[in-house]
Parts: sequence; structure tokens; C-alpha cells
Amino acid sequence: MSANRVSLLEVSKHNQDDDAWIILNGVVWDMSGFAARHPGGRDVIEEYFGQDGSEVYNGIHSPGMAEKYLGQSKKVGLVEAGAPKTGDSDAEDHVPVVKPDLDAIISIYEFEKVAETALRPKSWAYISGSTENGLTKAANQDWYQRIWFRPRVLTGVGRVDISTSMFGRKWASPILNCPFSSAMLAHEDGELALARGFDACGNPMVIPTMSSYSVQEIVEAFPRGHPFFFQLYVHSDRSEMEKLLDQVCELQPQGILVTADLPVMSKREGYTKFLVNQRQKKPKKISQVTSAQRPEELVSVDPDLTWSDIEWIRKRTGLPTFVKGIQCASDARKALECGCAGIYISNHGGRALDTAAPSILVLLEIQATCPEILDKLEVFIDGGIQRGTDILKAICLGASAVCLGRPFFYSLAYGEEGVKHVIKILEAELATAMQLVGITSLEQAHPGLVNTGELEALIYRGDNHPWARKPRRARL
Repeated sequence: MSANRVSLLEVSKHNQDDDAWIILNGVVWDMSGFAARHPGGRDVIEEYFGQDGSEVYNGIHSPGMAEKYLGQSKKVGLVEAGAPKTGDSDAEDHVPVVKPDLDAIISIYEFEKVAETALRPKSWAYISGSTENGLTKAANQDWYQRIWFRPRVLTGVGRVDISTSMFGRKWASPILNCPFSSAMLAHEDGELALARGFDACGNPMVIPTMSSYSVQEIVEAFPRGHPFFFQLYVHSDRSEMEKLLDQVCELQPQGILVTADLPVMSKREGYTKFLVNQRQKKPKKISQVTSAQRPEELVSVDPDLTWSDIEWIRKRTGLPTFVKGIQCASDARKALECGCAGIYISNHGGRALDTAAPSILVLLEIQATCPEILDKLEVFIDGGIQRGTDILKAICLGASAVCLGRPFFYSLAYGEEGVKHVIKILEAELATAMQLVGITSLEQAHPGLVNTGELEALIYRGDNHPWARKPRRARL
């Protein structure tokens, strides 16, 4: 039985939210009512009602993602033969550049310079941006530079071991990726390139909920049994979340990292401004969001997430559970109390609440307030890590492993080889830093090897403000 053929004229008639067809790679899909449920926001779906959205779709999703989310029942038919595609203005404006040879890159800072010109303008605006003034993003990196080493000499450092172990598995080094979404924005292989790069280097990968490829496709890029973690956004529709958790658990991850620091979308001015400028080049639609409006809701994320949900997820999966987005010692203590196996200190790379404390300061606050929990919890930390010395400082202060986001995203300009190169650079820097500070294994790292004096006055001890109190005003 031949597939139903649909004319462009017929597709164009279905251009309203309750009656919406979109063409993706020659297939006409019924997306009526889907815009409100789209994890990436409704705007990009509404823009292509009654049109061909293939260019935009292919830049961020794997070929099978539409069928995974929509199902066969939403497939209207095939577009008529010879129908022209609608172009993507961002792709048309982008001129490919000649990148330097990978061997010429000797620090991960250089990947950012390459990515600024190698990535599409929209991709660059999305990943390089931050919330509002970008103060937390800047502080994440700057504050590592305010911690100084106190090296020991004559300790015999001819051989150094940068490996670490967790949950009964040995890793080549304590370096993981942050679970950033839509890696295809940087490379067509997206998370598959990340998976192959981490496998080659002997490290686990963190697979994000909002990946360009399905979790199954990413896991299949590993050899059987390769360790990975899964980052979970708790869906507003709990049945959807349960279905996802069941699928993930079948793949046997090392643990579940539940994101808690972004219950609503923050105001990311750089990226929003880019989108506004792009829209001004196109005919305006009444439904388009202006730059002055509140950021769109994360429709796939439950803003009413609570600690009881974390406990439910832990019991439902039976897997080690982390809370991702810990930003104070009090919440780190709560994570232990509700049975978590670990915490993930993060402010979303400065993309959640601007002027939230830089991640390394949160780790210091935990050391000052409740250091005993570090004996019982694994600790991941991200935000501003650019050097092997940064990794060593975090480990000395109690972290189990570090996660990097933008550096790996930028490295995807080179695909799998770029990912491997980032890890190799950081591992070499980490090994050298360990030898120069006077240790030969990460087990020997301890707080006495660092001087945090410049930050002492900024470290909270306790849950409350040290002297300010909330006014109690009488209201008539």
C-alpha cells in the first residue's frame, strides 16, 4: 500500500495550534496541540505551522526523534514529490570557517575561540550565553583563581595516578561532562560523538534528558556495560516521567541526577536578543514572544518539584540518586537526609539565578557547615572549571568528580576527536598539578594543600544570615 501524498497547498492550510501540520524530511506530521508540550518551547513549533521545518529540525534532533515523540498515528503522509524545502536563515547566514588543526590547540580556552566562528550564530548565542548580567557565570571561573596551592616538596612524585573509583567502577580520571541539551547544535553526531569520546578515554558520560539523540541511541554508541549517568528533568506529566525512567532503568545507568535548580526558565538576555533580531527579519506573528515578556515556561519541567519527589524517584528506580543544582549547605544536608547517594553542586553554568554563589564557594560552605556529609555523599561539581589545577582544587576540597559543559560543547566543533582532546589536555594538566603539589594519587588530596584565605569572609557557616533579620511589621 503506497503512502499518502500531500501537496504543499494542503499542508499550508493546517497552520493553527489546534490544526497544525509540519513537514520534516519529506514526512508530513500532525502536530496539533504539540507546541505547548514541546520541551524546547512553543515558538519554534508555531513558526513552522503549515510549512517545512526540516532545516531547523535537522540542526538539533536525530532523524528518529519525531517518531519517538509523536508516534506513527501522527504521520499524515509524504509530501508531494519535488516540493521545495523552507530554508533556515541561520544556516544561510553561516559561512563555514577553516579551523586550526586539533594538534595546535594546547588549552581548552582555545576551543571557545574556535567555536565562536565555527558554530552557527544561533548555536553560539545559545551555549555561550547566561542569565541577565552573567555575574555568576563569570564568578564560577574567577573564584577558582582566588584559591592558592600550598605545595609539599621531596615527596617522590615520579609516578602519578589520576584514576578514581565510584560505585564499584574505576574511571580513568574524575572528568565528566555536564548534561547540556541538544549537542547537535555543535555537531551532527551530537551526543554520539560525546559518547565515543568518553568511551575512548575510559570515563563515564552524563546523558541529558533533552538530548538530540534518544538515550537508547546514545547507549548503543558505548561498548556493552560502559558506565553512564542519566540527568533527569522531572516532567510535569508524571506518566511521561515514569515511562522515561522505566526506559532508562532498563539501560542500567550508574545513577540518576535530578535537576532541581531550574524550576522555571531564567532570563537569558544574550540568546533572547539574538532570537528577537532574527524574528525582525521575518514577517511578524501575533503569537511571537517579545524581548520584554517573561521567559517562556519550561513546559517539560515541573516547577512544583519537592524533596518528596526526590525520595520517590530514588525508591522507584532503586538507583543511586543525586540532586543536581545544590547551591547551599542546607540543601546538601537535606539530600543526605532523604537518602541520596550524592549531590551535584551547580548553578546551571550561570544560566539559572544570576548572582547565585559560584559553585566552589558552595563546596567551601559545605566544608564549613556540615563537613561530615562529605564522608557519606559523592560530590559532583561544575561551573568555571578550565584547568587541571581547577580540578585538583575541587578534589582537595571534597569533590569526587568534576563536570564541564561549555568546553565540551565547544570541542564538538571537531566532533569525537575534539572531545578526546579536551579530556587529554585536562588529564595532562591534572597529573602535572598533582606532581607539583606533591601527591601521586587523588586519594592523597586534602584541604591542607590549598589556601582559601581570600574567600574566608564570604563563606557562610549555618543556614541563616550571620546578623541580618527579617522585619516583622504590623499590618493593619
